[in-house]
Amino acid sequence: YEFVLAMLFAIEEINRNPDLLPNVTLSFTLFGAHCDSTTTEVNSLNLFSKYELINPNYICAMSSCDVILTGPSWTASTKIGTLLCYLHSPKPITYGPFHPILSDYDRFPHLYQMAPRDTYLPLAMVSLLLHFKWTWVGLVITDDDQGVQFFSNLRQEMHRNEICLAFVNVIPVNMQVYIMRAETYYNQIVTSSAKVVIIYGEKNSTLEVSFRRWECLGTQRIWVTTSKWNTLTRKRDFNLDLYLNTFIFSHHHHEISSFKNFIQTVNFSTYPNGITLKQLSWMYFNCSTSISYCKTMNNCSSNTILEWLLQHSFDMSMNDDCYNIYNAAYAVAHAFHEKLIQQVDIRGMEKQTHLMHECSQLHAIMKSIQFTNPIGDPVNMNQREKIDAMYDILNFWNFPQSLRIKVKIGEFSPYFTHDQQLYVSKEMIEWATGNRQVGMDQCVKCPDEQYANKEHNCCLPKAVTFLAYEDSLGMSLACMALGFSALTTLVLGIFLKHQDTPIVKANNRTLSYILLISLLFCFLCSLLFIGHPNLVTCILQQTTFVVLFTMAVSTVLAKTITVLLAFKITAPGKRMRWMLVSGTLNFIIPICTLIQLFFCGIWLGTSPPFVDTDAYSEHGHIIIMCNKGSVTVFYCVLGYITSLALVSFTVAFLARKLPDTFNEAKFLTFSMLVFCSVWVTFLLVYQSTRGKFMVAVEVFSILASSAGLLGCIFVPKCYIILFRPSVNSLQMFKNK
Repeated sequence: YEFVLAMLFAIEEINRNPDLLPNVTLSFTLFGAHCDSTTTEVNSLNLFSKYELINPNYICAMSSCDVILTGPSWTASTKIGTLLCYLHSPKPITYGPFHPILSDYDRFPHLYQMAPRDTYLPLAMVSLLLHFKWTWVGLVITDDDQGVQFFSNLRQEMHRNEICLAFVNVIPVNMQVYIMRAETYYNQIVTSSAKVVIIYGEKNSTLEVSFRRWECLGTQRIWVTTSKWNTLTRKRDFNLDLYLNTFIFSHHHHEISSFKNFIQTVNFSTYPNGITLKQLSWMYFNCSTSISYCKTMNNCSSNTILEWLLQHSFDMSMNDDCYNIYNAAYAVAHAFHEKLIQQVDIRGMEKQTHLMHECSQLHAIMKSIQFTNPIGDPVNMNQREKIDAMYDILNFWNFPQSLRIKVKIGEFSPYFTHDQQLYVSKEMIEWATGNRQVGMDQCVKCPDEQYANKEHNCCLPKAVTFLAYEDSLGMSLACMALGFSALTTLVLGIFLKHQDTPIVKANNRTLSYILLISLLFCFLCSLLFIGHPNLVTCILQQTTFVVLFTMAVSTVLAKTITVLLAFKITAPGKRMRWMLVSGTLNFIIPICTLIQLFFCGIWLGTSPPFVDTDAYSEHGHIIIMCNKGSVTVFYCVLGYITSLALVSFTVAFLARKLPDTFNEAKFLTFSMLVFCSVWVTFLLVYQSTRGKFMVAVEVFSILASSAGLLGCIFVPKCYIILFRPSVNSLQMFKNK
């Protein structure tokens, strides 16, 4: 029934397209196959309406150019392809999986396969096994040519990657033979220690019967299979536990978003040929509809029956077979469209009514058709140019009340380099956090605010944490900040008390006061990083930190330039002497700070810091922290401070060998060296830390760099002021 819906959707979409087969209507007839092990739906596509209605101004001629769509079983396609090979018309198109036998041009010269080749399917499955380190797996295949060929290719890939097969179940095609061996196959799978099993084979076969039996017996494994087994996860077919962890390899194609709306709104009463929900339900129940159920269905509306079917069995997105039917309908439409164009060009419009009855050129046109379907995927009908498939990896998520959704968790592309062919999103897989075992128990992913306990049988709430004052780490950093602040205040008091001494006056005491005050607030601003974050503290901690550090470093730059000018210029002119005496160099500080404020304005205007949570860095904890917003701007403001520090270091380095009675150039050089070393180390360590330790690293860098400036520049001066006052006198300076 899903094939019929896909066909109806494609036909209606084609008939609404004014650029494809204008003034021509595409229609189809549905033939339901008999109920046997190779259940098939055969659909014939015809041009013009088959509705026996007479419409004014419409030519309702029947087309003799029929195209048969057959599938999904390759055995049914083989039978029909062989039969039609002798009839020459209609042309068969199979929408099932690609099969090498059907590509034999000598046996099936007019048969077209819509599916791409599955050359790299064994490699894709082995890549998934290696990703999860599953090296002991089982295999279940059907006993036919395709199953044996898949086994041969898979075994080569496994041997190459050191993966071992625990068992191989080769299910016979004959039902009588299978029944005699069914118990052996069951014992083989349940007694094996392999928890991962690969499935490959046809649906509507003895292999499907095996799975139905295993379901009744409660067999649970991690299944790795193809999209043809997608529909076996329906509610009525299997329980949730059996397909707890199913990984499905489906051919990659874009999503047809309008298909969901179509199957929700389709009205079968508008189709005169009587395609009813009863027919679709009959297909769904594999021809086992009871008389009582038929009576019940008679009392239900079409919309009610369709709604029931969709809720119980139907996937709203197109599977591989439905997508192949969709492309097949468009291929036929494009072929007839090209045929119309060619014949109209040759004969003219006056004979258009007879054009559709000439089908000798249809095959030549069909085999060379190339087009892009409405969702942007290329389609090539040349069977000799079939491409190898790329795969989407799908996983089913199970929820209470038997709710299940299919989620794409990865991709495999053979066209990438070997180490980039497989991509799997670990976060999308339905396992409990921290539980990577593949045991028998059902695993449910805990919510982000919870985590799995040690026994992995329940979810516990995560503790909310941040860099708090109560933590030993937070308390230590806070004590360091307060201690350095007190020390800076003490140094400032010493300088104020001895402000008239030569050592304080010699190096521009105004700049020294500004630097000490800047360092005092640098120490204090680190307290903004400790405690429960909120929007105000997140904004203040970053902007305050960068502005204060810019003031401190620009003050050091002004001091180094002052030292260089004072000692390098022996006979300064009036302008240079005026710059040194008037304190013009002090304007370096507000200029540099204003530039940094400009960067901060851009930061706050585009992507300001905000409160964020991190639920993954620490197991069992949700960390509340400040997100910097734009990381690019953050590194820009750090880079600006670093550039000022490098300029200060360069200028101080040039003045390091000048007369050193009260020359602080050496101390300035060393302080900038310490400052740059701290922040280079910060950038390296910051990238490898997470959670509250990332905040601690930034606080420590602020304290370390500020302490480096305080210690390298002011501790030697304080030592002279307090312990060698004889050196700090004008008389001693004159004697020297």
